[in-house]
Amino acid sequence: MSLPTPTLHTARLRLRPFDDTDANDIFALQSNAYVLRYWDSPPWSERARAEQFITACRQMAEEGTGARLAVDRASDGAFIGWCTLSRWNPAYRSASLGYCFDAAAWGHGYATEAAEALLRWAFDTVDLNRVQAETDTRNVASARVLEKLGFVREGTLREDCVVNGEVSDSWVFGLIRREWQPSSAQATAR
Repeated sequence: MSLPTPTLHTARLRLRPFDDTDANDIFALQSNAYVLRYWDSPPWSERARAEQFITACRQMAEEGTGARLAVDRASDGAFIGWCTLSRWNPAYRSASLGYCFDAAAWGHGYATEAAEALLRWAFDTVDLNRVQAETDTRNVASARVLEKLGFVREGTLREDCVVNGEVSDSWVFGLIRREWQPSSAQATAR
């Protein structure tokens, strides 16, 4: 079953399917060691990874396992990151949320705004009941984004990954549909 990737609009952002012209922007983001300092995979060193990423986005939609959206600032059209809903399980009505934003976009509420738009779409269109997210315990800013969205920290995965050669813990967050309180701002889908 396919899961068509939507285009969503918020007051300040446009979330849209990735296309081939995004390869340079996604490579710049995913090759930035500072941005990925808490990720469990190293920064990219080869531009070919960007094309593979874009192909994987399309496959995710075609296979019906999720939706990964490029995030552009509405004011100038600049690519600032991405947001994803992955591991969609229609039988359990569950999925996982993830996001990655350029350091210059941090501290402006863009991750929260983009994730909220994607969650609204997921709860309304895909009929999810539960969304899970994980973040490195040192990534306090990402944990704050999840908490602002209404996620509850449910536990710690001890020493579950290696980040830059260092064993690291992750927090697991969960959001249940009946507990979600979206802001009054509406995202529009096209």
